[in-house]
Amino acid sequence: MPVKPRETSPTSRGVRVSAALAVVPLLRLAVVRHAVPVGSPWRAGCAGCAAPIGLDRPWPALSPVARCGRCGTRVGAPPGVVEAAVVAAVAAVILIGAPPLPTVALLWWLGWVVPATLVDLAVHRLPDRLTYPAAAGTWTLLGLAAVTGAGAAPWLRATAAGLVLALSFAATTLLLGRRGFGLGDAKLALGVGLLLGWYGWSALVVGMLLAFGFSALVSLALLAARRATWSTHLPFGPHLTLATLTTLLLLPH
Repeated sequence: MPVKPRETSPTSRGVRVSAALAVVPLLRLAVVRHAVPVGSPWRAGCAGCAAPIGLDRPWPALSPVARCGRCGTRVGAPPGVVEAAVVAAVAAVILIGAPPLPTVALLWWLGWVVPATLVDLAVHRLPDRLTYPAAAGTWTLLGLAAVTGAGAAPWLRATAAGLVLALSFAATTLLLGRRGFGLGDAKLALGVGLLLGWYGWSALVVGMLLAFGFSALVSLALLAARRATWSTHLPFGPHLTLATLTTLLLLPH
């Protein structure tokens, strides 16, 4: 019999959202640094005045206005986008209501994947510096959940699912080249497989069906609006991220 999610008080939910918003400057900084074309060095300063990027002046907390504190040049994700993504991610985690350690694993994954997804939307790349820590920390935290009571079976299944999904995505790159998924998608898929595989192979299948379904809907909408052609390459990372959260929301915990 499925265990119902534990109810949380409005105060507890408010604390979680406030804590998440406290890390927004770090997430915005990650987007600013990594949202550069493939082959370019990571961004170290403002494109307008070369002011160094950091959490201190002239980038006071990398505020939601998304402008350099010295010259006013627009930088990073558009205003409010990171904040909205964080609030939506935390709301999803609260609604999922998983046990404590799997919840921590999901929060860890989202902490890296939210900026990675925004980078993918901006420049069509998923940096290793974001996808590798996301998967490694998720695997470790799920392993801790296994040791402290969940048992080895879900962790071993999650490990296998992550590897199978990542290798499947990487195989399309080797076989199809530019027509396949990028290696960044494969590295993101490693964490996706871990999170969904923890709950079963059926969760992984549902997640992939949703990801491809979301991708198809967006592609058709862009084609209808004449914002893309049949040969346009669209980032797949956002669909993977959204499909993962949607699948977890649909599962009993």
